Amino acid sequence: MSDVTAIENLVEKHKSLKKEIAKIIIGQDDVVDQILLSIYAGGHSLLIGVPGLAKTLMVNTIAKTLGLDFKRIQFTPDLMPSDILGSEILDQNRNFKFIKGPVFSNIILADEINRTPPKTQAALLEAMQERTVTIAGTNYPLAAPYFVLATQNPIEQEGTYPLPEAQLDRFMFAIELKYPSVEEEVAIVKATTSDNTPTINALFNAEEIVAIQQLIRRIPVPDNVVNYAVKLVNSTRPNTTTASDYVKQYIDWGAGPRASQNLILGAKANAAINGKFSPDIEDVKVVAKGILRHRIIKNYKAEAEGISEDNIIGHLL
Repeated sequence: MSDVTAIENLVEKHKSLKKEIAKIIIGQDDVVDQILLSIYAGGHSLLIGVPGLAKTLMVNTIAKTLGLDFKRIQFTPDLMPSDILGSEILDQNRNFKFIKGPVFSNIILADEINRTPPKTQAALLEAMQERTVTIAGTNYPLAAPYFVLATQNPIEQEGTYPLPEAQLDRFMFAIELKYPSVEEEVAIVKATTSDNTPTINALFNAEEIVAIQQLIRRIPVPDNVVNYAVKLVNSTRPNTTTASDYVKQYIDWGAGPRASQNLILGAKANAAINGKFSPDIEDVKVVAKGILRHRIIKNYKAEAEGISEDNIIGHLL
């Protein structure tokens, strides 16, 4: 099958996928789009939202429609690295046997990742980056596709371990979940308080998702789009000679090169689901906020004036 046909197929299947997900998830269109874009592009996502916005349900639904294995890990302060990676045990023949942990799945929901100590966070983040797990000197590859969706609750900060910037950088998107509108909430309440349970069909399988990820990588990108993405990321860095007064005024640290790579991959995926055979600058703009918001560190002046990361990115765009 040619890449042109593959992109046309993806457009159709993506529309069907959105309809299938909408049977369970009402509204949250942007959030679902960004999660799917990061899966198509082979990245990971961080979901930030208050409790009760159906983050777990959303991930579970997306995993089912994609026909992928799904495991949920509830992060707690006493969780150990071996609880997620797995551990070696002695069997009845007194041989060591490796029991795989929940990290060996296609889609992992790392629930409240900021509740667990850095040692356990680092174990998951190594698996995310390397896509392998090393236990007692033996290397175990993780299944492809492999996708981590971590959630963070922005309200309760007592007894939490915020992810350091270097670890936040491993996530392609930081996606903010907002409260539903009144109409959406009415529809949600009606749907979830009746005995009607819609059945969801799997529209993809693991091999097809891997093929889509390879297809996205093959999409050509014009030089002007790459230059735009790199200049946009560059403009977030206050310590460069070309930094604007606005950036120097409000930002402590800007985004690194991984942001530029993710902008291009995200733009390619966005172009593909809209039936375009090459991304343009508009595609970069569509994914910019989700990709940059967790990579910009504001200073105290921005905090004091109530300027958010999204305000800063909007200004730079």
